[in-house]
Amino acid sequence: MAISSVICPFLFFFLFLTPTILSSAPSDGPQTFIIYVSRSHKPALFSSHDDWYSSIIQSLPPSPDHPHSSKLLYTYSKAINGFSAHLTPLQTEILRQYPGILSVIPDRPRHLHTTRTPHFLGLSDSFGIWPNSKYADDVIIGVLDTGIWPERHSFSDSTLSDVPRRFKGICETSKDFPASACNKKIIGARAFYRGYESYMERPIDETDESKSPRDTEGHGTHTASTAAGSLVSNASLFDYARGEARGMAVKARIAVYKICWSPGCFDSDILAAMDQAIADGVDVISLSVGASGYAPQYDQDSIAIGSFGAAQHGVVVSCSAGNSGPGPFTATNIAPWILTVGASTIDREFPADAILGDGRIFGGVSLYAGESLPDFKLHLVYGGDCGDRFCYMGRLEPSKVQGKIVVCDRGGNARVEKGAAVKLAGGLGMILANTDESGEELIADSHLIPATMVGAIAGDKIREYIKLSQYPTATIVFRGTVISPSPPAPKVAAFSSRGPNSLTAEILKPDVIAPGVNILAAWTGSTGPTDLEIDPRRVDFNIISGTSMSCPHVSGLAALLRKAYPDWSPAAIKSALMTTAYNLDNSGENIKDLASGEESTPFIHGAGHVDPNRALNPGLVYDIDVSEYVAFLCSIGYDVKRISVFVREPVSSDICTRALATPGNLNYPSFSVVFNSNNDVVKYKRVVKNVGSSVDAVYEVKVNAPPNVAINVWPSKLAFSAEKKALAYEITFSIVGLDGLGVSPQQSGSIEWSDGVHLVRSPIAVRGIQGSVSSM
Repeated sequence: MAISSVICPFLFFFLFLTPTILSSAPSDGPQTFIIYVSRSHKPALFSSHDDWYSSIIQSLPPSPDHPHSSKLLYTYSKAINGFSAHLTPLQTEILRQYPGILSVIPDRPRHLHTTRTPHFLGLSDSFGIWPNSKYADDVIIGVLDTGIWPERHSFSDSTLSDVPRRFKGICETSKDFPASACNKKIIGARAFYRGYESYMERPIDETDESKSPRDTEGHGTHTASTAAGSLVSNASLFDYARGEARGMAVKARIAVYKICWSPGCFDSDILAAMDQAIADGVDVISLSVGASGYAPQYDQDSIAIGSFGAAQHGVVVSCSAGNSGPGPFTATNIAPWILTVGASTIDREFPADAILGDGRIFGGVSLYAGESLPDFKLHLVYGGDCGDRFCYMGRLEPSKVQGKIVVCDRGGNARVEKGAAVKLAGGLGMILANTDESGEELIADSHLIPATMVGAIAGDKIREYIKLSQYPTATIVFRGTVISPSPPAPKVAAFSSRGPNSLTAEILKPDVIAPGVNILAAWTGSTGPTDLEIDPRRVDFNIISGTSMSCPHVSGLAALLRKAYPDWSPAAIKSALMTTAYNLDNSGENIKDLASGEESTPFIHGAGHVDPNRALNPGLVYDIDVSEYVAFLCSIGYDVKRISVFVREPVSSDICTRALATPGNLNYPSFSVVFNSNNDVVKYKRVVKNVGSSVDAVYEVKVNAPPNVAINVWPSKLAFSAEKKALAYEITFSIVGLDGLGVSPQQSGSIEWSDGVHLVRSPIAVRGIQGSVSSM
């Protein structure tokens, strides 16, 4: 075929569809662009994609100023589908209109950096909290989880000094965990399984699980390397997220306490591990474990109890809030002496587009890395029409699925398992569609077949297309790793558990949010990246999501602060992280909630997203002594018997003579206010300590009140001195302008103390009801 006849269709498209582009396009010089292309859009008249791409380039109008600008550089067929070319801005604007062109982006210079979260958090080797805390050198983080895979490069000790002499732990050895598994990075390792064996009423089956600290599940290796992993260059999962991986506290030491087994993590084992960690001398406990469902009462919660003991010994306890969102009252690990962490996104995505037969393109995400789908679109069916909408294993009818792409609803079984069920029934691909419960939250998975996850809006449209089309078809185009300010980040993950606090309404939980979606970190060599028995693949790094991932980020940051300020209490470290957190995304807008698409609130994200460099210099802190936590327990009605669980000895009846007037008077860095028909004025007291460089600092308050709520702070100015390092203030909340009818169910605001250098922000979350509190 003559080349002129190949170009003609594109010339026709150019002449008749781009007059506006021609008249308004910029006239800047040419540069290199990367063009993502729908593989299935290749016209049949081309023998290869390379020929098609060359034809597209030749069809573009030449630039009078740059006659040799159009030049094809590379073609791609594995990591992405498409090509790169040297083009003018005018040519790229025209190119964007061509059928099959998915995206055109400039080729920008990049530098090797972490698998993204340290960069997203603003961490740098040249300034801020990393160099000023010496990367948490010699700080010890106790990781209570599924154990560790010690051979991973993330646990190299090549840049570390000797093991801190103050550490009293040991390295438990066994056949599969020799003494060499511990080093100057992994300085201790133990396994706690007696509670598990008691529950099973038999010894651990060591053909299925290792009784040693070795991680056969993957979760513990991932969290440990996120908190304190050593620097590893060229890290990736199947070439996704390639970069330089390192933990938050790269020089901190790791003490491993294996507490979780195949059925779960038993309270007796958790408490034994926490007890041992405190005895061993850890500085921070990282615990990505919690209750299922609603939070148990504090005195029925082994983590709350153990964390109270840790606080008594000056140990920071960082815990995950849970993955039971987006429903309200779902946050766990909500005792006020725990640092409770929710999950958010970062500015890195792994796009994989679902392209329908009618030309519509729906953006999704995926970490699939196997063989591509055929070059043509496949028949598209809905799992609900083929045996099961959730695509459970063995429930899909092969006669209706074979050779097709199947739409499966999210929920019920594991996401990757759905694709395995499609594959078992003879399907070739899967579109995993969110329901309203998960909204627009997208989680990338290393699927076993070509698959992508799309949001609830796209899922509804795809199901409708299947229902109305006589012969629905689709394909999936995988676009690799994309780092971009669009869509904005962070956003709160839909799965992230949130408030209001189900136990004590006057304490706001979670405390902060941190990166927890699509996080790359080290992985076990015992199981595949999906953690499913059907997955034979083995990887050094894995990308997974959960508040389990956000928790070790904050654990590592707490270790950095512990090194910078060794005399600070756990409450002061928490305060620094909370009062410096931010509430705007990288587009300058309020952080959004992926579940609803609306603006997030303090009931969802707490004080906001952690900002490590600002936390290094918070200005003021809200400190809390352990005795104040006892006064808090008294204020919520705990009797001497229940309180004795925490103080670990019998207490006399007069222990509550200094009880707080209200739980809201605990010196917490945030405010949670509940109005009801019997209470339209709420007063809280706070004390702030000056930890800035100026002993004579003067702070003034700025109030950002919610609608129909008046806020008065007295005094409104705090003048510190060498003699007055801590000062008190009272804050009053009252309903105004509604004739006593109450305020909206949930509203938010803040107060900000500033001396012109520091900004100390405390969020305000308000719940207002017309009847009693219990009616909400």
